Amino acid sequence: MATPDFLQDFAKDYAAQAKGAYSVPINTSTFTGGTDAAGNRISGDVVTGANPFVAGEDALQTQAIQEAQAGLGSYKPYLTAAQQAQTDASTTLGGLGAMQTAAQGSTGANAYQPFMSPYQQQVIDTTLSEFDRSRLAGQQNIRDAAVVSGNFGGGREGAMMGQYNADTLGDRAALQAQMLASGFTNAQNAAQQNFMNQGQLMQNQMGIANAQAGLGQAQLGLSNFERSGLGADVGALGQLGSLRQGLAQANLTANQQAQQTAAYEPYGRLSQYGQGLTGLSGGVASQQYAPEQSISPMSQAVGTALGVGGLYGKIFGFPGDK
Repeated sequence: MATPDFLQDFAKDYAAQAKGAYSVPINTSTFTGGTDAAGNRISGDVVTGANPFVAGEDALQTQAIQEAQAGLGSYKPYLTAAQQAQTDASTTLGGLGAMQTAAQGSTGANAYQPFMSPYQQQVIDTTLSEFDRSRLAGQQNIRDAAVVSGNFGGGREGAMMGQYNADTLGDRAALQAQMLASGFTNAQNAAQQNFMNQGQLMQNQMGIANAQAGLGQAQLGLSNFERSGLGADVGALGQLGSLRQGLAQANLTANQQAQQTAAYEPYGRLSQYGQGLTGLSGGVASQQYAPEQSISPMSQAVGTALGVGGLYGKIFGFPGDK
């Protein structure tokens, strides 16, 4: 179909513009590109620098990773301390057996025997010897009185001497019994006091064991607190860093879309120009050029922040928070 005369100049102009536009390749490196192993941006076969459309790691993300790496195994000293405290508690409880045996030795009918004074018999013998010597003087006094009264060797002297000796034996036996009873009472009291002391020692030992076990539990609590605190800090830093990275990525994506739109704008304009000429010449217009629909930079930023931020929480968060 021939082009009407009044459109000849427009058709030539369109052809010239189309030739100029389509004869030059689109410089896609202005809005596309990958990176090589060194992180440099690659466009075709030419390395032109780092990819300008990919947001780098945010400083808060870097800090989160560094703190997470530095905190790996930080709970171990608390765990070691907790294990040592539990071991100490077990050792302390193990000593209760000997104490219980010692306490049992302080009860029963013969419990007083270990507490009897080894010098008691010597004291008794010495005391009785002194008693005997003191009674000899009394016997001599009776004899002297009998001589003076003229009854020496008589029945009166014998009666007095017999009564005196009987009293001596009774007093001697009472004195010996008193000393034995006193020693027994002292030994029995010492055994009873030892039993009470052993019981108190056992209670103290139990208290120490409970305190050591409590210390172990406290150390475990500190371990869990340290891990949860580290996880919370790292997770918060990671999520905030992801948000800032997402916002930066949104800005880069908007720049990329703007450059891409600018690169394809001549083709869209020529397409509309050609569609208009075709319609004026009475022809059937082809499908109109439509630019590629782009993802909203802000929605992409939000998606990036939620996705990467949640990943930080799962990786570095406390196990109970997963």
